[in-house]
Amino acid sequence: MKSTYDQQARKRPVNLTLNEDLVLQARTMTNNLSGVVESLLKDFVERKRQQRLAEAKALEVTIATWNDFGSKVESFADEYSTL
Repeated sequence: MKSTYDQQARKRPVNLTLNEDLVLQARTMTNNLSGVVESLLKDFVERKRQQRLAEAKALEVTIATWNDFGSKVESFADEYSTL
C-alpha cells in the first residue's frame, strides 16, 4: 500500500506524557521505542482517514437517496404552502 505521508520528512522531537511503567516495559521489548510509536501512529492516522472517507461516502449516499426520494414524492408541505 502506498504511504499517505512523507516518509522522507525530517524527524523532530515531541513531548509525550506516557505511563512510566508501560514505557519501561516497552523498552525491554524494543531498542527503538520511537519507531514503534511512529508505526502505531501511522496505523492510527490511516484508520481514521479510512473511517472519515467511509463516513463521507455514507453521507453522500444518504443525500443522494433523500434527493431521489424527494424528486419522486412531492413534499407534504407543498400541499399546504400559501407561498
